[in-house]
Amino acid sequence: MLLNRADESTRPESELVSRGGIVLDTVAGRPPAGAPATHGFNLVEVDGPRARVLTWDGVALRTTELEPGTHMIAHDDVDDPATPRIARWLGDFRSTVPATEGRWWMPWVEVLERSAALPPTDDGAIIRDNRPYGYPTLSLLACVASVSADDVDVHYGELTRPGEWGGLDLT
Repeated sequence: MLLNRADESTRPESELVSRGGIVLDTVAGRPPAGAPATHGFNLVEVDGPRARVLTWDGVALRTTELEPGTHMIAHDDVDDPATPRIARWLGDFRSTVPATEGRWWMPWVEVLERSAALPPTDDGAIIRDNRPYGYPTLSLLACVASVSADDVDVHYGELTRPGEWGGLDLT
């Protein structure tokens, strides 16, 4: 899974390429290395029981190995307390126990639904509409994943209307 992030690159736009191929390259065994010629990103990789995040901020490419537990990532670092929505909601996600069978992710969706009580322009909101701040970005989807030594279970769902809560069907 790839998330765009702001970067500190001083490269001109003419030297940058789309981030679109990064996931496909990684799946093919060619993860980003060196100084990618793209804007910043957070790339979540899962390989067996291991999960990590590769972060490119336009200056340095870093790797964060994810310890067992619940993590949250947005457009900054993993579990970054300086990111208002992570500071506000990570504790709620961590204290919410997934169901043991069936749609195990639904307790997390309930936290996401509670978060939607905030306006989508609030810094603590998870479902976002950044257009009033001059960024043409809106929340489009949610993704949950459970990674264990034996299995990876990933579910994804698109919001009915970008930047607005209207329920979520993760398939």
